[in-house]
Amino acid sequence: MFAKIRAISSYLPAQIENNSDIVEKRFMKKIGVESRHIAAAEETSGDLAYAAAEKLFAENNIDRQTTDFILLCTQHPDYQMPHTSAQLQSRLGLGKNVGTLDIGLGCSGYVYGLAVAKGLIESGLARRILFLTSSVYTKYINKRDTSVRPLFGDGATATWLEGAEDTRESLRAFVFGTDGSRYDKLIIPVGGSRYMPRETAEEFSTDENNNYRSNYEVYMDGMAITHFTLREVPKLVEDVLSLAQLTRGDLDYCIFHQANKFMMTFLRDKAGLNEVPFLNEITTTGNIVSGSVPLGIEQVVKTEGAEKLRRVMLAGFGVGLSWAGCIADLTSLAKS
Repeated sequence: MFAKIRAISSYLPAQIENNSDIVEKRFMKKIGVESRHIAAAEETSGDLAYAAAEKLFAENNIDRQTTDFILLCTQHPDYQMPHTSAQLQSRLGLGKNVGTLDIGLGCSGYVYGLAVAKGLIESGLARRILFLTSSVYTKYINKRDTSVRPLFGDGATATWLEGAEDTRESLRAFVFGTDGSRYDKLIIPVGGSRYMPRETAEEFSTDENNNYRSNYEVYMDGMAITHFTLREVPKLVEDVLSLAQLTRGDLDYCIFHQANKFMMTFLRDKAGLNEVPFLNEITTTGNIVSGSVPLGIEQVVKTEGAEKLRRVMLAGFGVGLSWAGCIADLTSLAKS
């Protein structure tokens, strides 16, 4: 019994923010983001995940009552407690026999979540899993921080995984990595148990480029994140290929976390993937963190079809600092 990705749907909020109102055109061209979807003031991470799940069920004629488990990857739960996936079990009208689990990861979270889903299914603990990602990063980014805000958008995705008998794995060659010594390179300093909100005064600062933010908002060392990506991800590519016993020429596609156009162009070259079909497109979505890989899968399947996507390398990397990659057979996404 092997885990297979059967369907993917996405939900992007209706509100749109244009980068032309925030930054110069040359910077916009460099990062490859012209506009982004922004969660409304009343929209939460759980709301976006709920909308993505409902869309998945409707678009793919899935019987929701066959769900055994909900996985939700988010860094922005609706409440400090309880976990948001528990609320989604009720909101989606699912039975009480459904397991729920939140995964507190960012950019690498989709690949990590696939590994968790694979483990649950292939160990016999679950048969059908609803795997959700949801990000409302813009709620935590100052509107005057033009080094970070133009990069990130909000959105949610829903992936349906099922166990099926087959002669080979559909999800394999998982590789994981972490460099926790650099945790502070992408961080919201206040809000956890180290710096409690009611015990920590909000302090605002301005950097050398006049980017304005508080210690309650996202701080990103862009140069450090770029160096980290170009240092670790090419090695990740090599490790996944080695574990899968594949060459670059065997790959049908690479769908990586969509950080920004500039970084992805350099990463593709440094990882030796210029001859492999490679997604580099976030013009109207921006970086939606753990949702960028499944959103990319959805985009590629719509334009290319799923029939030839037998050996696809998936990779995520970022906050943590954390990274993960695997090989996925996406042919099960082909519509009959």
